[in-house]
Amino acid sequence: MNWDWSVIWQYYPRLLEGAWLTLELVFLSGVVGLLLAVPLALMRASSQPALKGLAYGYIFFFRGTPLLVQIFLIYYGASQFDWVKESLLWPVLKEPYWCAIIAFTMNTAAYTAELIRGAIQAIPTGEIEVARALGMSRTTLTRRIVLPRAFGIVLPAYSNEVLLMLKSSALASTITLLDITGMARTVIARTYTPLEIFFAAGMIYLVMAAVLLGAFRLAESRINRHKYIRREA
Repeated sequence: MNWDWSVIWQYYPRLLEGAWLTLELVFLSGVVGLLLAVPLALMRASSQPALKGLAYGYIFFFRGTPLLVQIFLIYYGASQFDWVKESLLWPVLKEPYWCAIIAFTMNTAAYTAELIRGAIQAIPTGEIEVARALGMSRTTLTRRIVLPRAFGIVLPAYSNEVLLMLKSSALASTITLLDITGMARTVIARTYTPLEIFFAAGMIYLVMAAVLLGAFRLAESRINRHKYIRREA
């Protein structure tokens, strides 16, 4: 078997087009998922059984079922109900792009919420007690102490979640989206060179993962700079 480098250079621009779609999916679902994860984490850490149970049910479902099944349930399942087709949501739910965004968002929100919940519970109780002694309200305590400290603690683990989401975004190709994997399959169907094209696609994923990992390491060094100052002292 001969390795054909020319097909990689010829179709690399097409794979890069798919890379932009992959980045869109990861960025949009990551941002919205993080915004959804914060209240979910606060509900999980709450002392009220109703709020804790509601958040636990959501997290248990989306962490306990495969992402591919969730994508299929949203993309194929919604079209099975006439009331969905007649609702205002149908222009969104009939598009594979938005179905993928919704599935990725809800999935990563569940995982991120559990990470943030663990980070909240890892905050030293002394810091919370001092803030309460200063007369901070619950809202102010959450906004100025709990969430900033939790984000600093959770950042290393959250970077792993984003990388997993980047790799899981390949599942978007199962509902006709031409992300990196979807574009690679299209090229392979024309060229019959699966090894070369999947190798090129894998290298793009690897570069994107390395850039994301470097960005998170830089953010971690800035947010948690007090730790480095303490070590130097």
